[in-house]
Amino acid sequence: MAKKKDIKATIQDVAAEALETVKQKAAEVVDDLQARAERVAQDPAVKEAVDAAVEAAAVAAKKAKKAAKAAVTVAAAPAEGKVITPKMAKIPEGPLELKWTNYKNHQKLVNPANKRKLDIIVVGTGLAGASAAASLAEMGFNVLNFCIQDSPRRAHSIAAQGGINAAKNYQNDGDSIYRLYYDTIKGGDYRAREANVYRLAEVSNNIIDQCVAQGVPFAREYGGLLDNRSFGGAQVSRTFYAKGQTGQQLLLGAYSALSRQIGKGKVKMYTRYEMLDIVMIKDENGEQRARGIIARNLVTGRIERFFAHAVVIGSGGYGNTFFLSTNAMASNGSAAMQMYRHGAYFANPCYAQIHPTCIPKHGDFQSKLTLMSESLRNDGRIWVPKKLEDAQRLQRGEIKGRDIPEEDRDYYLERRYPAFGNLVPRDVASRAAKERCDAGYGVNNTGLAVFLDFSDAIQRLGKDVVAQKYGNLFQMYEKIVDENPYENPMMIFPAIHYTMGGIWVDYELQTSVKGLFCIGEANFSDHGANRLGASALMQGLADGYFVLPYTIQNYLADQIGVPRMSTDRPEFAEAEKAVNDKIARLMAIQGKESVDTIHKRLGLVMWDFVGMGRTAESLKEAIKKIDEIKKDFWTNVYIPGTADSLNNELEKALRLADFIEIGRLMAIDALNREESCGGHFREEYQTEEGEALRQDDKFSYVACWHYMGEDNEPELIKEPLDYEFTERKTRNYKS
Repeated sequence: MAKKKDIKATIQDVAAEALETVKQKAAEVVDDLQARAERVAQDPAVKEAVDAAVEAAAVAAKKAKKAAKAAVTVAAAPAEGKVITPKMAKIPEGPLELKWTNYKNHQKLVNPANKRKLDIIVVGTGLAGASAAASLAEMGFNVLNFCIQDSPRRAHSIAAQGGINAAKNYQNDGDSIYRLYYDTIKGGDYRAREANVYRLAEVSNNIIDQCVAQGVPFAREYGGLLDNRSFGGAQVSRTFYAKGQTGQQLLLGAYSALSRQIGKGKVKMYTRYEMLDIVMIKDENGEQRARGIIARNLVTGRIERFFAHAVVIGSGGYGNTFFLSTNAMASNGSAAMQMYRHGAYFANPCYAQIHPTCIPKHGDFQSKLTLMSESLRNDGRIWVPKKLEDAQRLQRGEIKGRDIPEEDRDYYLERRYPAFGNLVPRDVASRAAKERCDAGYGVNNTGLAVFLDFSDAIQRLGKDVVAQKYGNLFQMYEKIVDENPYENPMMIFPAIHYTMGGIWVDYELQTSVKGLFCIGEANFSDHGANRLGASALMQGLADGYFVLPYTIQNYLADQIGVPRMSTDRPEFAEAEKAVNDKIARLMAIQGKESVDTIHKRLGLVMWDFVGMGRTAESLKEAIKKIDEIKKDFWTNVYIPGTADSLNNELEKALRLADFIEIGRLMAIDALNREESCGGHFREEYQTEEGEALRQDDKFSYVACWHYMGEDNEPELIKEPLDYEFTERKTRNYKS
């Protein structure tokens, strides 16, 4: 090992020396040419030639510097580890703003006649899945679309409330594609790919045009123009919204496009089907490619086989690992785990978003948590009492929030972050709420809540205006909490909401497995360590409408000669047998604990040890406890009923088996990342003011975990985040 370290150190020294030499020589060449240009300035023809030579030398010098810098990056990687280079990630060359255009100009295409020969499986019917299935079918491909619910309209995307971002600059407040890009990459704490994030910002405007054409009823100003509001992490108003139902309205737009293709016969819809495995088949060169899936009919229990030339997964995130989250109860990470087990890298699993504005937990028998839209932070002000005795009286139920006078209220976000106030990013707002509650200033009976107050907005705008903007959200709050938010401040507390980590994909949205693509929240690609509000809908629709329809052709152009394969092939039979064996093993346990009992125990471990604040000790303890839960699950879970019929407990058990593995992987990743960034907060790494402290020299990379087999530790593969166009800074929302 010492010898390996010596070799690595030597490589780093040589690479660093080479970089300095290249820089020095490049500067000398450019200076020499400029000096010559000045001497021959009297001769226009000669001057033009020399100017061209100077420009060419400068370009060559820049490329040489880039190559030398890449050599340093590779040399800095562990000698025993693997590195994903920009070429392997298929990131196009050229200026940031031209990368996507250059890609589209040079990608391979599939002509209309050949599209009819190709089948694509799309798993998921949320915004990413539905938009992808509709778009691919519109282009002429044959699409098989799988939906875990009884209708695509019930995908969890429907729960999104606040809005969708786009750089239209309708408010003339200084917005631009670059500013949306920069806010997104800064909001993600500089832990996302530059090229992917810029592409997302670039296509954002197309999404709004597409959705308006579909009839999505975005809010409009009095004169009829589309309205905007502000969201966290931005100082401009770029969020388009449909009251508090934006996700629902966008999903209905995608569903209408999907339904049209179903009616035309280009999409075959399979409702109440759940993918349980991916079928891999070797090509003529011996390389494994995704060629289909094994799915369970959730109504009959039947296991079925499906072939396709390519498989696209848009199944959402894995937030329900924590049991209590804002996700729909059917949301799960099983599709991601099937990809992972077949060789797709799981990237940055520890990046989980905790949303600051959720209705606090009410008891031990609660099955999920409810999100209150981030849009409420436009006009609502977050506060706790200044006096500890007032907080204690609130906790005992002796007074209400409205009883505390203005001068005794601590608007702590406005105090700590004056430039952004209540619209700081979610990770910042969540940690600030936790800090106040940990200090004893919580405002409900558990001490785990803060106030979101609209009294100032009602006084400034009038109750009718506030009701017009947020009425359905206020109604939802009152139904759940039995408290009128117009008269008394809402109570909120952070909760698990979204996962920025996910399956690693290249610039084409293809995983490390050929023919297997991943879109939307299920992949890792656009948000870094923290997602800004109103960007989930943007990414899902960008991937489905405007990115995948281009990039998947680059893969399928080489597959037009591949005939449709019979599902009687041995690869399909083996995959089906593996699924049946797993189900049989679960059904045979017949233990004493229900699936939910074990899942709640996992959730408590995740929240207590892998939650908002993490330490090396807590993460090691989490891994130990999760191993114990896994053992208990596989020896003591009880699943009633039979496997060959409708069985909700079996569905939950299959998903919990995967949540246990995801939870362990999250802890491993968090333990490896010895820094704080975005939603990943290691308490050992924070500034004196309690802010996240990054370690850019050590952890500016995507952590890609490669499955090495059951009960074996995963292999870490790194994709360095070598920023060419963006200067990394410590995030500052104070000024």
